[in-house]
Amino acid sequence: MIRIALLSLLATLVVPIAFGQERSMTLGQAEGFVKLALAGIDREFPNKTGHVTTGPEDLKTPSAMHPVFYGHFDWHSSVHGHWMLVRLLKRFPEAGFAAEVRAVLKKRLTADGLKAETAYFQQKENQGFERMYGWAWALRLATELHGWDDPDGRIWAANFKPLEQELTSLAKAYLPKLDWPVRCGFHPESSFALAQMLDYARATGDRGFESLLKEKARSFYLGDRGYPTAYEPSGNDFFSPGLNVADLMRRVLSADDFSTWLTHYLPGLKAGEAGNLLTPVRVSDATDGQLVHLAGLNLSRAWTMKGIASVLKEEDPRKKVLLDSAARHTTAGLLLVSSGHYEGDHWLASFAVYLLDDTGF
Repeated sequence: MIRIALLSLLATLVVPIAFGQERSMTLGQAEGFVKLALAGIDREFPNKTGHVTTGPEDLKTPSAMHPVFYGHFDWHSSVHGHWMLVRLLKRFPEAGFAAEVRAVLKKRLTADGLKAETAYFQQKENQGFERMYGWAWALRLATELHGWDDPDGRIWAANFKPLEQELTSLAKAYLPKLDWPVRCGFHPESSFALAQMLDYARATGDRGFESLLKEKARSFYLGDRGYPTAYEPSGNDFFSPGLNVADLMRRVLSADDFSTWLTHYLPGLKAGEAGNLLTPVRVSDATDGQLVHLAGLNLSRAWTMKGIASVLKEEDPRKKVLLDSAARHTTAGLLLVSSGHYEGDHWLASFAVYLLDDTGF
């Protein structure tokens, strides 16, 4: 029966598409993603806390440390699991799952719970916790809540405000001290976080934060030339650091300036040459928590390629190259969103929603 249920869920998630064809998320896919999110939102164990202990009094359960974001194996996955539920509730407000999702979010995004989450970051030892990947997802959730014309949404946005303000304050203090970009294919990578924070700053009208983020992006990446595509991927990437940079810079530069920058950055792209970046990766073991990162890599590559293509002119040959590759990566990535193994099931649906609902552009 479990096998049949899994196959049924997979069938709703994977819908083949022609290369270069646009796609949007279906209600059936959304229902599958919601099931995955709800299965993990209250699952406290196994859990990877990443917590710094200063004494025996710090040895607490995940839910004692994080009364809101304790499920989904780790803090950042819980955060983007909540983001996904908000996004899907907004996207499908009349769906059969809407009432249950709304009830769950009412219990989770409470004023007291989010004040406790904020207080955690106010302790000296915790000010670098989840820097900057978890911060980025939290501000993506704040962006989703901001300006939502919904009675519950307005309450949740107000409840979330203290954590939102604490994380933006930490980011504004940290970024001027970050002298070099972090270039890797997993959590510490800096251009993904800068892109998410830039979207947040623009959505909320924080012009000072926007200026800081744009200045940092330019100082880190504007001079990049001839990105070494042959060096990707690494064995446990869920990001392409090279494509993440380009997806950030299309937010920073004008369309014409970005096109010129991209010519220098990926000089072979017009001819369909970008090393390994255009070919989906294989996942050899979906039960391995590190190797299954590569399923996320297929999904995040797809959304960065779509984002980059979105600012290129229709006649630009790079647009078709990128969209064709994005379609291949989308199909490959969706195959493992629901594998039946918690190593991937606790987080991959959020990546799928980010991709299929064209988040970020």
